[in-house]
Amino acid sequence: MSTTHVTPANESKFKSVFRVVSGNFLEMYDFMVYGYYASAIAKTYFPSGNEFASLMLALSVFGAGFLMRPVGAIVLGAYIDHHGRRKGLILTLGLMAVGTACVALVPGYATIGALAPIIVLGGRLLQGFSAGVELGGVSVYLSEIATKGNKGFYCSWQSGSQQVAVVFAALIGVIMNRLLPPEQMTAWGWRVPFLIGCLIVPFLFIIRRSLRETDEFLARKHRPGMGEIARSIAQNWAIVLAGMGMVIMTTVSFYMITAYTPTFGKEVLKLSAVDALVVTVCVGISNLVWLPLMGALSDRVGRRPVLLVFTILTILTSYPVVQWLVADPSFLRLLMCELWLSFLYGSYNGAMVVALTEVMPVETRTTGFSMAYSLATTIGGFTPAISTYLIHATGNKAAPGLWMGLAAICGLIATLVLYRSPEARNQYKTA
Repeated sequence: MSTTHVTPANESKFKSVFRVVSGNFLEMYDFMVYGYYASAIAKTYFPSGNEFASLMLALSVFGAGFLMRPVGAIVLGAYIDHHGRRKGLILTLGLMAVGTACVALVPGYATIGALAPIIVLGGRLLQGFSAGVELGGVSVYLSEIATKGNKGFYCSWQSGSQQVAVVFAALIGVIMNRLLPPEQMTAWGWRVPFLIGCLIVPFLFIIRRSLRETDEFLARKHRPGMGEIARSIAQNWAIVLAGMGMVIMTTVSFYMITAYTPTFGKEVLKLSAVDALVVTVCVGISNLVWLPLMGALSDRVGRRPVLLVFTILTILTSYPVVQWLVADPSFLRLLMCELWLSFLYGSYNGAMVVALTEVMPVETRTTGFSMAYSLATTIGGFTPAISTYLIHATGNKAAPGLWMGLAAICGLIATLVLYRSPEARNQYKTA
């Protein structure tokens, strides 16, 4: 940013950013922990005589949470667009907390039978419902408090808080795997990270309750109701659909390099669980570096050039890099592969999030953003399950790289559609 010292106004902005992204941290922390311990969750809640079938059930429940996101986007998005950013973001935090407790505290299949996986599924669906608008609410809030010419930088911290969650969850995993033998981790140790998430909730409520409403929302005289918001979304379906195409690239690549990495490293590459978690820590740190840098770059050169460059790079390199990794798996190769994919993801997403807030109609910005994001995550959220299935069906351990390349093609097409006119290409260069 252009200032060289922290003024009182800027200090207040920094506090607002911290408060608003705190709940986003919890949402992503819960999703990451589930992905990291999918193998243990499969044995606890989805036992069967077939290890692949159990893992697929656990990963499918992970993905099922994303199916509720579009519902949450409509219901909670309309609530936020009508009642305000602050009230809605406090509500989503409460719903996420209940969903986390469901997964953390329910006994296993051996204790209560089929009720166990049903409760876990319910918890995941509730998490997905709240998450359907969490990302949109946070992104819109950040875009509305951003200083002129710095929207990309501000909005990048929506994803930045997710990377802190990735690092935190992975570090807990590394420590737990050092302290407990594998059989204890599978039996009960995997619950500890979920319980830590439950313990964090009261502090996040205190932080987020002090959040102020944005001046832009307070200045708005007309606040649409549910019916009007639904009509606006229907009228702007093409923008929502194109926005969904942009987000598919983000969600597929993100869940592939974070939530799926521990399972891929352990089950497919046959590396140690600690090695895979250490790589995930490095990926989270790498993402946290690239996101604000590329968000700030998009403020200077425009969203379109950044989006185009990194979708094309992903199309050209994602499969060859993963193919290189599986040819001779090792900790160093996994680290190098994941850091390259992290560079692609972080650079693209740094520009994508702010672009999505800008293309949506202002009166229904939260709902429109959340709908596009949620529809995309119904596809991208199943990345761990899809990757596992593709490897099983084709026998090609590098198949997840093809899946990421396909997602990048969606991002490229969507970018070309949304920025097809000269006006659209230049509109947000100095937003």
